[in-house]
Amino acid sequence: MRRANHFFQTALITACLALTFTSADAQKNKKGKKASQKNNAVLWERVNVRQQNTFLGPGGKAMMPDLSRITFLKEEKGGYSTKYRIKDGSGRTWVAKISREAQSETAAVRLMSAIGYKTEINYLVPRLTIPGKGTFNNVRLEARPDDTERGDIWKWGASPFENTRQMQGLKLMMAFLNNWDMKSANNVILRQNGENQYAISDLGVSFGKTGNNGLPLFWRMGRSRNNPLDYSRSKYVTGVKKDEVKIRFNGKNRRKMKDFSREDAQWLSDLLRQLSDKQITDAFRAANYTPNEINLLTKAVKSRITQLARAAVDSRIAGLR
Repeated sequence: MRRANHFFQTALITACLALTFTSADAQKNKKGKKASQKNNAVLWERVNVRQQNTFLGPGGKAMMPDLSRITFLKEEKGGYSTKYRIKDGSGRTWVAKISREAQSETAAVRLMSAIGYKTEINYLVPRLTIPGKGTFNNVRLEARPDDTERGDIWKWGASPFENTRQMQGLKLMMAFLNNWDMKSANNVILRQNGENQYAISDLGVSFGKTGNNGLPLFWRMGRSRNNPLDYSRSKYVTGVKKDEVKIRFNGKNRRKMKDFSREDAQWLSDLLRQLSDKQITDAFRAANYTPNEINLLTKAVKSRITQLARAAVDSRIAGLR
């Protein structure tokens, strides 16, 4: 009996030790994975802005969808827009977004990518038939490449890039685009070629107007999405006070949209000023805007670039339009 009890106690201790070491290894691996993600994290990289093709976007000609045959896979749930997962004629997988956000997101991705920020790959198809679902106008196709793993979301205020020039530049770009739906759920880590690319996956509410005020709940009043006229009439830089650049942004996470220095504005404006008129226009042509809308949006973008550049060098500026 004593021998049996001794055997049982020995087995129990062994099992507990094994569980402890396994748990420790798991924690170690988990921490190691997080450390690896942080070490390989990329939000922005220097590119030759003047050579970026803003009509084809970050996917270029090589990733263009083959529309010879479309196969419906499933409906993607959640969000403002109707979305379907499909395959094209070459077997590539795409998420088709069908709503007024399709155009604005296509253009926003091209401007973001052209200055070096990591983005999704997308294209706008003016007219697309999805078998069993119907024929739709202005459909945004967002790639789901086989060599890219979609990881976790990343949170505003808790990324590896906090207080860096590129993160400040990214937040300034969200206000530049009037992307008022600036929630962390719209952010994604794309794992590709050993990199953990921190991207904003949903930019659909861009090129409209943010809310009328900064009050809780009431900031939603007056906001719009993909409205070129609203965008052209809305404010961006509102002034400079004690070397802090003030911007207009009434949207989600608006409390984080402050403390922008003139150096932050200079950094971003230096990138944006490298865009040619053609590149800006091509971003909107790629999104199938009308000629009048393209002209309106191009002028508004150029105006915002000028506002940012002026604020970076002149601390006396106030009430910029």
